[in-house]
Amino acid sequence: MNDSVDGVIRQAREQAKTSDTLIMQKINASHRVAFVEKFPGQIEHILRLLCERLHFGLDKRDNVVIEDKTTWKLSPEELKDLSLAVEAIYFIRKDLQS
Repeated sequence: MNDSVDGVIRQAREQAKTSDTLIMQKINASHRVAFVEKFPGQIEHILRLLCERLHFGLDKRDNVVIEDKTTWKLSPEELKDLSLAVEAIYFIRKDLQS
């Protein structure tokens, strides 16, 4: 009798695991759909933030002075990295639109 009870309990646990897995698949699928729908907007937002940061780095109105020289707010390396990031995100956005 113990074996049959254990078998029923095992079967119920397996069914519960299967049911939980199916529920998680549905939840994950809805999250994926939501991400795909929001992704183009997020790309736009990222591009805008990168451009704002690049613009900030190229602004000399505050007269940043280092070693008696007026200079940019960001280092050449930071400006290069931002420029490359803007280019990469721009092409990702372009690819998504086509």
